[in-house]
Amino acid sequence: MTDNASDARFLHPRYWTTWLAIGAMYVGAWLPWRLKMAIGRGIGLLAWRFAKRRRHITETNIRLCFPERDAAQQRKLVKEVFVANGMGILETATGWCRDPEHLRHRVVFEGREHMARLQAEGRGALIIGIHFSTLDLGGALHSLFFPADAVYRPHNNPLFERFMTRARHRSFGTAIDRHDLRGVVRHLKAGRNVWYSPDQDFGRDASVFAPFFGVEAATIRLTAKIARMTGAPVIPFIFHRDTDDTTYRLEYLPPLEDFPSGDERADAARINAVIEAAIRRHPEQYLWLHRRFKTRPEGEPELY
Repeated sequence: MTDNASDARFLHPRYWTTWLAIGAMYVGAWLPWRLKMAIGRGIGLLAWRFAKRRRHITETNIRLCFPERDAAQQRKLVKEVFVANGMGILETATGWCRDPEHLRHRVVFEGREHMARLQAEGRGALIIGIHFSTLDLGGALHSLFFPADAVYRPHNNPLFERFMTRARHRSFGTAIDRHDLRGVVRHLKAGRNVWYSPDQDFGRDASVFAPFFGVEAATIRLTAKIARMTGAPVIPFIFHRDTDDTTYRLEYLPPLEDFPSGDERADAARINAVIEAAIRRHPEQYLWLHRRFKTRPEGEPELY
């Protein structure tokens, strides 16, 4: 299909709501910062009140992962999760629709020496990203300091997929389909950095069960496999919104030592432990709205 034919296809009425959503993201990206964050909080509160299915998923996740909190504290955290993720919608719009250079003054970046050393050695790194509400803005801000390609899941809506991919190309060198293992390996062996987020449920066939917040979670095997195939160092990347809602903290942790170990469950548990420690810093900013524990070990009941 030619580009012109593709453009004509997107004029069909079925895409009009998608065009409206894209237009709203462009408008939101250019709003004054405090107004932008206020609108995001409002979106989050509306979703908390009316998105009952997502609220049920979030409540289940919080109950499972934070049993040390009483019922009132858990309810408070659930509400904070929705607010943070509502703000994340406007942050994503900003990351996709504007040059991140205008936010450089809002960034505090720690641990840059770990990546700088790898870059000086000409080595590509497998960057472990995490599904915080600031994910796409974090990627855009990261691009101000270090180049990286990104592994992603294509969107089901072809118009939004094109919009999203073009936006991410502005922050990342290449957007790599999550099923393209050879592409990931090729990029890492060429000395390129690849951003990869292993903290979602990819199903039983691709996973091994390992603890995550004390709950057995289907954890993708691919992290250790990529590291073994390429010899690339695995370096965790943490990013979150500071409590003032105006600055962002990015941090590289040191590359994981003795990884992979050859033990799939131990390697998966280690990755989960790194991700869990990062989430505990700002648990409200994590994407608890997704069914992290959807796949259960044989014989265990559904959790959602």
